Amino acid sequence: MISKRNLIFLGAPGAGKGTGASGILEHENLVHISTGDILRAEIKNGTELGKNAAVLMEKGELVPDEIVAGMVKARLKQHDCDNGFILDGFPRTIKQAELLEDALEGIGKKIDTVVYFDVSDDILLKRLTARISCKQCGKIYNKVFVPPKKENTCDDCAVDLFQRPDDSLETAKERLKVFYASTQPLIDYYKEKNLLTSIDQVEKEKMIAVLFEKLG
Repeated sequence: MISKRNLIFLGAPGAGKGTGASGILEHENLVHISTGDILRAEIKNGTELGKNAAVLMEKGELVPDEIVAGMVKARLKQHDCDNGFILDGFPRTIKQAELLEDALEGIGKKIDTVVYFDVSDDILLKRLTARISCKQCGKIYNKVFVPPKKENTCDDCAVDLFQRPDDSLETAKERLKVFYASTQPLIDYYKEKNLLTSIDQVEKEKMIAVLFEKLG
C-alpha cells in the first residue's frame, strides 16, 4: 500500500512512464490518466470542451493549455479518482503545471509526488527506435526491452505488429529535443516545490520495486 497516491509521471518519450504506471496499477487502485485519452473521450462524448477542441484540431491548430487543463480538471473530479491517480503526459510545461495547480485547488486535491524517470539519451533512442505496435488494440511493445511473447505478434490480439514511421531514429532525436526544450524546466520547478523524486534506468522489475519504495 502506497501513501502517496496523487502522482505525476514525468520523463522523456521512452523513459518508462507507461511501464511504471502499469506496475503500480497491478497492485493499487489508482486511475492512469493520459491527456490523449481524455481528449479523445471528450470529443467522442460531445462535451463543450470536446467540441471546442475538435474545431481547433480540424483547423490543424493546437488545443490551448486552458482547454486541456479544463479536461483534466473534469476528469479528476470523477469519483474513481478519489482514491488516487497517475497523470501521464500532463503537465508538459510550467504554464500547464500552474493551470493544473489551480484546477486541483478548485476541487480540493493536490499532487503528492512527481516521479521523474531519468534515463540516458542512448537508452531512450534504443527504446524509441525498437518500438512496435498493434494496429488492432494499440498496445506498444519494444523489441529490446518489452518484446511480445511471440516474435512480431501481439500477445492480446494475435495479429502482426508494425513499426510506426514516427519511431525512426531521426524522429526519436527530434522528440527528445522537444522534450528537453519544453518539459525539462518542470524538473527544476517541481524540485523547488520539494515534490520531485527520481528513478534512473533500471530493469522493469527493479523499477516497480523502487517506485513502491519511493511512494510508500
